Amino acid sequence: FVAVVNKAMSERFAKLVSSAEVLLPELPWPRDFEKDTFLKPDFTSLDVAHLRRQRHPRRQSTSPTVHDDIRQSEGFKNVSLGNVLAVAYATQKEKLTFLEEEDKDAYIKWKGPSFEVQVGLHELLGHGSGKLFVQDDQGKFNFDQNTLINPETGEKVTSWYRRQRDVGQQCVGLYLCLNKLALSIFGHEDQDAEDVVYINWLNMVRAGLLGLEFYTSESSSWRQAHMQARFVILRVLLEAGEGLVRLEEVAGADGRPDARITLDRTKIRTVGKTAIQRFLCKLQVLKATADVAGGRALYDGYSAVTDSGSHNFLRLRDTVLLRKEDRKMFVQANTRVQGEAVELVEYEGSVAGLICSFTERFQEDAEQLEADLLELSKRDSPCWCH
Repeated sequence: FVAVVNKAMSERFAKLVSSAEVLLPELPWPRDFEKDTFLKPDFTSLDVAHLRRQRHPRRQSTSPTVHDDIRQSEGFKNVSLGNVLAVAYATQKEKLTFLEEEDKDAYIKWKGPSFEVQVGLHELLGHGSGKLFVQDDQGKFNFDQNTLINPETGEKVTSWYRRQRDVGQQCVGLYLCLNKLALSIFGHEDQDAEDVVYINWLNMVRAGLLGLEFYTSESSSWRQAHMQARFVILRVLLEAGEGLVRLEEVAGADGRPDARITLDRTKIRTVGKTAIQRFLCKLQVLKATADVAGGRALYDGYSAVTDSGSHNFLRLRDTVLLRKEDRKMFVQANTRVQGEAVELVEYEGSVAGLICSFTERFQEDAEQLEADLLELSKRDSPCWCH
């Protein structure tokens, strides 16, 4: 793809990294469970001008630095495709599902800014934080196995990695977005900062519900790891109780099944923070000590989708599929040289605009492209709804 650097957003990400020594001690695990040295990652925000395929990635981690063994010793790089994210997460008010009417305007206004904060904190500090306890091939430990205490059990750590493993981590973005410094780096102060926090948390609980689309009931399995993680976070916040998050099944205006999810913004910094703090600490301890059995039991328990308990998540999954928003189309601009200048050619945001953009991008293969598309169309036609 061809892209240009969004300098303003990249500078914010760089400032966030520079503030790591202040923000990382805020994470809810003992100092011994944090890396000995924070390896500053590189993060660049790009605006895509041209991508030579229709399916758009939203973030890119430069391989192989997505693996924890590289992160622990070398650091990592990421790029965020900012204008792709803006389109991917945009929505019209009338198509915004599962929220109270009074939340919708604020959600649309602050969804983009709150997601920038979430991405920065999760990608830069979430993936860059947390130590893994390892015994290398020579038998050397990167921690003192005789004195290190597991804060969950109060006993000495009894398990570790024989070599590095790649383990995922969530929740850091939710937890650290409560920090005033983190919010100010992205230009959010006072009431605006509180609105960003609220929408960030509201978006996460809504995303947990939407994630049910990616659960397959026939095989009792998840098809997408990020969606599974968001559902787990929803379950953790529902479990916190005290009216923090409410999820109820209702009838929609059309008489068909619907759902409503609400978040009490006055309890985010108390009930919510405590719940995420405890869960995040458990995750880091399980991850750091290579406790596979404990980690699987915790995660599988929270990500189980059943029809029992306080919420019938199997039935809610049917509701999520019923209310699913149409997949967004990314209509790309093209560029062409006119004399000494480069002209940007844009198209309307419609199916026709998408087709025009695609065919004009490959004019040298126009005849073959048209023939191929017609053949694909004929193959797909039995699957179309008429």
